[in-house]
Amino acid sequence: MPTVVLHMLNEDPVLGEIDELPEKNDTLMMIRSPRRRDGKDLPYLEPNISTVIFPTSRISFIEVLPGSDEEIISFVRE
Repeated sequence: MPTVVLHMLNEDPVLGEIDELPEKNDTLMMIRSPRRRDGKDLPYLEPNISTVIFPTSRISFIEVLPGSDEEIISFVRE
């Protein structure tokens, strides 16, 4: 489950996990464990919320953070 930072229009960025990256024709994005980048709760959500669905029209861009889900391939000189 990749961790992403959603940069919303006129809002602070939202950090969370997604099941898969959105396709070009997706209109909604489901985020699990939404939080601010410092780990605090989002002030406009109830404290017990675990999943949020954002319209992609409100998202400026998405950062995909490196994590344990990805296989890292690097150049190794022997």
